[in-house]
Amino acid sequence: MNIIDNDLLSIQEARILAENAREAQKKLAAFPQEKLDVIVEHMAEEIDRHAGELAKLSSNETDYGKWQDKYIKNRFICRYLPEKLKEMRCVGIIKEDYLNKTMDVGVPIGVIVALCPATNPVSTTIYKALIAIKSGNAIVFSPHPRARKTIGLALDILIGAAEGCGLPEGALSYLHDVTPAGTIELMNHTATSLIMNTGVPGMLKATVGSGKPVIYGGSGNGPAFIERTADIAQAVQDIIVSKTFDNGVVSAAEQSVVVDRCIASEVKREFQSKGAYFMTEEEAGKLGVLFYQADGSPNPELVGKSAPELARRAGFQVPESVQLLVSEQKYVNNNNPYSKEKLCPVLAYYIEDDWIHACEKCIELLISERNGHTLVIHSRDEDVIRQFALKKPVGRVLVNTPAIFGSMGASTNLFPAMTLGSGSAGVGITSDNVSPMNLIYIRKVGYGVRTVEEITKEILPDDKTLVNNLEQPSADKLDLQLLQRILKEVMDRL
Repeated sequence: MNIIDNDLLSIQEARILAENAREAQKKLAAFPQEKLDVIVEHMAEEIDRHAGELAKLSSNETDYGKWQDKYIKNRFICRYLPEKLKEMRCVGIIKEDYLNKTMDVGVPIGVIVALCPATNPVSTTIYKALIAIKSGNAIVFSPHPRARKTIGLALDILIGAAEGCGLPEGALSYLHDVTPAGTIELMNHTATSLIMNTGVPGMLKATVGSGKPVIYGGSGNGPAFIERTADIAQAVQDIIVSKTFDNGVVSAAEQSVVVDRCIASEVKREFQSKGAYFMTEEEAGKLGVLFYQADGSPNPELVGKSAPELARRAGFQVPESVQLLVSEQKYVNNNNPYSKEKLCPVLAYYIEDDWIHACEKCIELLISERNGHTLVIHSRDEDVIRQFALKKPVGRVLVNTPAIFGSMGASTNLFPAMTLGSGSAGVGITSDNVSPMNLIYIRKVGYGVRTVEEITKEILPDDKTLVNNLEQPSADKLDLQLLQRILKEVMDRL
């Protein structure tokens, strides 16, 4: 009987892929921006033809969300992202200041290892592949086990398109034998320069333990505050559209609503009129116990399910027209499932006396999972908006817009991204909407514009003490060697 060790197969494949990627990236590093742009454009055009097919496949394979909404995300990345990428220079001379005689040279970081979530497998995979190649990097994917077939098919299409335009073989690749051991080997390999982990918290410890720079887009738990000056009808509509999109699987979606007490009744009526169902305490309790498993991990079987389906699983009934389940809450704590991220159309609902107390509640919610990347405020009061922007431990603050579409750069002018860096309390090297500019380092070039003599005169016009302590008796007889000693001593003081 032959016994196949999948871990060993995966580890061996990981080593081969990483080494091949390193060699391919050496060739890729010599490509000018114009050639990279041609490859990226062809990749986007080819994968766009399969956007609908891949949306259906991902929904069927993962059993998460709605394929129609996944199709929207796929088309957004295939069409909107490439338009933004055209405007960017990432490699070679990317900036030149003729007046000050400086230059910035973009240098690819090397080999990137990418982990993608089962919740947004296709759009995230396309996005990472495009920004990696745009910036001259090789990228190796470790597909999510729950979406490996769909991610593999998407990457086969992208690889065929890219290599057909001259991309070196091995510069874009993926693990076929996917195991945790193989993924860890890939992340720890000496060829790997950076890891992009989007929405795979189960691999976060290993990601950070690799010792490599990490870009992490993790759990959101973002609140939305409806302040008393807000357009209530529009705010509620934005929240419902965002939280029910793809049945709530996007981490950037609103997880809680915090409402000014003076408008709370009006806000509740507006939610109810637009398809939200406010659960009783008993109903909320029945549903709440299902969110997390005995080991504390989220229950994957609730992810991306509709509101009526969630109610049925919890043992109560709601009309099929209900889009959103809402639980009124008072406190934030680790034992309260409604204080945490919920990747389904369920919201916690808090009422606070004023914007100052609402601010405190939002901070509590953001730090409860310590990875908060998005907060929304609905308000017409610019002073309150600015206070929220200044005080929140979060990667991005969105104003008067749906969280999902604002965070990904669809309804705002933020960079169009499917990886959103965490805030100051999060994990990773950036809180940006991750772009190709996060995948390069910038080499600074400066031309000499002042002589040592000129520098000395500028910074030491009257420093007699320093001059008298030197070997030469007078400043007017200083030779070049002495000027250099003066400059060194000054620099040592700074």
